[in-house]
Amino acid sequence: MNYWLVKQEPTAYAWEDFVKDGKTAWTGVRNFQARNHLRAMAPGDHVLYYHSVTGKCVVGIAEVVRSAYPDSTASEGDWSCVDLKPVGALRHPVSLEEIKAEPSLAEIGLLRQSRLSVMPLTKAAFEKIVQISKK
Repeated sequence: MNYWLVKQEPTAYAWEDFVKDGKTAWTGVRNFQARNHLRAMAPGDHVLYYHSVTGKCVVGIAEVVRSAYPDSTASEGDWSCVDLKPVGALRHPVSLEEIKAEPSLAEIGLLRQSRLSVMPLTKAAFEKIVQISKK
Protein backbone atom coordinates (compact mmCIF):
# COMPACT_ATOMS: atom_id res chain seq x y z
CA MET A 1 0.00 0.00 0.00
CA ASN A 2 1.12 3.52 -0.79
CA TYR A 3 0.17 6.84 0.75
CA TRP A 4 -0.66 10.09 -1.01
CA LEU A 5 -1.87 13.65 -0.51
CA VAL A 6 -4.17 15.41 -2.97
CA LYS A 7 -4.97 19.10 -2.88
CA GLN A 8 -8.21 20.79 -3.86
CA GLU A 9 -9.59 24.25 -3.33
CA PRO A 10 -12.67 23.92 -1.13
CA THR A 11 -14.47 26.50 -3.26
CA ALA A 12 -14.07 24.15 -6.25
CA TYR A 13 -14.70 20.76 -4.57
CA ALA A 14 -14.81 20.69 -0.79
CA TRP A 15 -14.46 17.60 1.38
CA GLU A 16 -18.17 17.87 2.17
CA ASP A 17 -19.00 17.68 -1.57
CA PHE A 18 -16.77 14.63 -1.91
CA VAL A 19 -18.50 12.91 1.02
CA LYS A 20 -21.92 13.75 -0.41
CA ASP A 21 -20.92 12.30 -3.81
CA GLY A 22 -19.50 9.15 -2.20
CA LYS A 23 -16.87 8.77 -4.95
CA THR A 24 -15.21 10.94 -7.56
CA ALA A 25 -12.93 10.80 -10.55
CA TRP A 26 -9.87 12.88 -9.66
CA THR A 27 -9.70 14.78 -12.95
CA GLY A 28 -8.17 18.00 -14.16
CA VAL A 29 -4.56 17.39 -13.17
CA ARG A 30 -2.37 19.13 -15.76
CA ASN A 31 1.11 18.80 -14.29
CA PHE A 32 3.32 15.98 -15.55
CA GLN A 33 4.77 15.11 -12.15
CA ALA A 34 1.31 15.04 -10.52
CA ARG A 35 0.00 12.98 -13.46
CA ASN A 36 2.76 10.45 -12.94
CA HIS A 37 1.84 10.23 -9.26
CA LEU A 38 -1.77 9.52 -10.27
CA ARG A 39 -0.52 6.75 -12.53
CA ALA A 40 1.37 5.21 -9.61
CA MET A 41 -1.76 5.02 -7.43
CA ALA A 42 -3.38 1.64 -6.89
CA PRO A 43 -6.70 0.51 -5.43
CA GLY A 44 -6.45 0.38 -1.66
CA ASP A 45 -3.88 3.19 -1.38
CA HIS A 46 -4.71 5.78 1.29
CA VAL A 47 -4.96 9.47 0.42
CA LEU A 48 -5.04 12.59 2.59
CA TYR A 49 -7.44 15.26 1.29
CA TYR A 50 -6.01 18.77 1.67
CA HIS A 51 -7.99 21.99 1.30
CA SER A 52 -5.69 24.42 -0.51
CA VAL A 53 -5.82 28.21 -0.89
CA THR A 54 -8.71 28.65 1.59
CA GLY A 55 -8.29 26.85 4.88
CA LYS A 56 -4.96 25.20 4.06
CA CYS A 57 -5.48 22.03 6.05
CA VAL A 58 -5.79 18.28 5.75
CA VAL A 59 -9.45 17.49 6.35
CA GLY A 60 -10.00 13.84 5.52
CA ILE A 61 -8.84 10.43 4.39
CA ALA A 62 -9.79 8.89 1.04
CA GLU A 63 -8.99 5.63 -0.69
CA VAL A 64 -8.07 4.90 -4.29
CA VAL A 65 -10.80 2.65 -5.76
CA ARG A 66 -9.75 2.65 -9.42
CA SER A 67 -6.25 2.97 -10.81
CA ALA A 68 -5.30 5.47 -13.50
CA TYR A 69 -7.30 5.76 -16.71
CA PRO A 70 -7.62 8.50 -19.38
CA ASP A 71 -9.00 11.80 -18.04
CA SER A 72 -12.16 12.57 -20.01
CA THR A 73 -11.88 16.28 -19.15
CA ALA A 74 -8.68 16.63 -21.20
CA SER A 75 -9.29 17.99 -24.68
CA GLU A 76 -5.72 17.19 -25.72
CA GLY A 77 -2.63 15.53 -24.28
CA ASP A 78 -1.97 12.36 -22.35
CA TRP A 79 -3.66 12.99 -18.99
CA SER A 80 -4.91 10.54 -16.40
CA CYS A 81 -7.27 10.39 -13.47
CA VAL A 82 -8.11 7.94 -10.69
CA ASP A 83 -11.26 7.26 -8.73
CA LEU A 84 -11.29 8.09 -5.02
CA LYS A 85 -13.83 7.45 -2.29
CA PRO A 86 -13.99 9.17 1.08
CA VAL A 87 -13.08 7.04 4.10
CA GLY A 88 -13.63 9.60 6.84
CA ALA A 89 -13.04 13.11 8.07
CA LEU A 90 -10.15 13.78 10.41
CA ARG A 91 -11.24 14.44 13.98
CA HIS A 92 -9.66 17.89 13.73
CA PRO A 93 -8.32 19.39 10.48
CA VAL A 94 -4.51 19.58 10.46
CA SER A 95 -3.40 23.04 9.40
CA LEU A 96 -0.43 23.86 7.24
CA GLU A 97 1.05 25.64 10.27
CA GLU A 98 0.81 22.45 12.36
CA ILE A 99 2.46 20.47 9.58
CA LYS A 100 5.27 23.04 9.31
CA ALA A 101 5.77 22.91 13.09
CA GLU A 102 6.31 19.13 13.10
CA PRO A 103 10.02 18.37 12.48
CA SER A 104 9.32 14.85 11.18
CA LEU A 105 7.24 16.35 8.33
CA ALA A 106 9.87 18.84 7.13
CA GLU A 107 10.62 16.87 3.96
CA ILE A 108 7.09 16.14 2.71
CA GLY A 109 6.11 17.37 -0.73
CA LEU A 110 3.50 19.75 0.66
CA LEU A 111 6.32 21.83 2.12
CA ARG A 112 8.94 21.28 -0.60
CA GLN A 113 6.72 21.52 -3.71
CA SER A 114 3.77 23.53 -2.47
CA ARG A 115 2.13 23.93 -5.89
CA LEU A 116 2.02 20.21 -6.70
CA SER A 117 -1.56 18.88 -6.43
CA VAL A 118 -0.83 15.15 -6.09
CA MET A 119 2.13 13.87 -4.10
CA PRO A 120 3.36 10.74 -2.37
CA LEU A 121 3.75 10.48 1.39
CA THR A 122 5.66 8.00 3.46
CA LYS A 123 3.62 5.79 5.77
CA ALA A 124 5.24 7.58 8.72
CA ALA A 125 4.24 11.04 7.42
CA PHE A 126 0.68 9.88 6.70
CA GLU A 127 0.36 8.40 10.20
CA LYS A 128 1.90 11.49 11.84
CA ILE A 129 -0.66 13.80 10.21
CA VAL A 130 -3.49 11.51 11.29
CA GLN A 131 -2.02 11.41 14.81
CA ILE A 132 -1.86 15.24 14.93
CA SER A 133 -5.55 15.35 14.00
CA LYS A 134 -6.42 13.37 17.13
CA LYS A 135 -4.91 15.90 19.57
